[in-house]
Amino acid sequence: MSTDFQQARAALGARMRELRTESGLSGRSLAERLGWPQSKVSKVENGRQSPTPADVVAWAEAVGRPECAAELVGRLRTLETQYRSWRRQLAGGVRPVQEAHAAQGERTEHRQSFDPTVVPGLLQTADYARAILTRYTRIRPSISDVEAAVVARMERQRVLEDRARSFRFLEWEGALVSRLCPPGVLVDQLEALVPRLASGNVRLGIVPFSADLQVPAGVGFSIHDGALVVTESWHAEMWLDDPADVALHVRAWEALAESAVYGPAAHRVIARACRAVRGGD
Repeated sequence: MSTDFQQARAALGARMRELRTESGLSGRSLAERLGWPQSKVSKVENGRQSPTPADVVAWAEAVGRPECAAELVGRLRTLETQYRSWRRQLAGGVRPVQEAHAAQGERTEHRQSFDPTVVPGLLQTADYARAILTRYTRIRPSISDVEAAVVARMERQRVLEDRARSFRFLEWEGALVSRLCPPGVLVDQLEALVPRLASGNVRLGIVPFSADLQVPAGVGFSIHDGALVVTESWHAEMWLDDPADVALHVRAWEALAESAVYGPAAHRVIARACRAVRGGD
């Protein structure tokens, strides 16, 4: 869990405690009014548990400050916008996650992304996407709608056809040879990347193993219109809109872009990856 998230959740809890104490209610009394265990009141106030929108509205009403409900919901939405746990997101399946990204894609005119481990979703073939999503069921057994998610991911790719938008993808060479799918599926995926090497509204650059890196490859991320960054870890996805966070990722992307190769040079890296997958190297 990120320090920023912890601090924001603690600040929300402190504000809710402030409203309770101003009302003259004890934690036990408030818990009784809400029908909650007293431990839940304590955890929320101390930033150890995230309340739901219904929880904060009920809190505001229980302390006699219903006019503060909108403020608390706003604080909570900011918190959830920044930090979205996979457990919570995947409670409704993978397809809703894909649809949320599709909605953001419709709002984005200029996207820059870096992917160190997999081919980016917007460039994936259906078979490759199916293999990747199936692999995730190993650590997230609740995933049961892989086929629906594949359909949604393919639907997302229609945004690439809009010539008014621009997409700049950077890919680490390691992602091209990672055996996350059968060899034939991977070769088909690599060959599907070749048309994206040409200049146009969609362009792919490859950061080869031999590159003189300006910064470590790090984790994957995407930058949307220079105003929003989406990145993730094993346990959560972060949507960051703080200007300092965005500027940091822009600098990282630019440094990685300096190490990338494009056009024919990138094609040679893909061809080398194909030979390795086929067993030619």
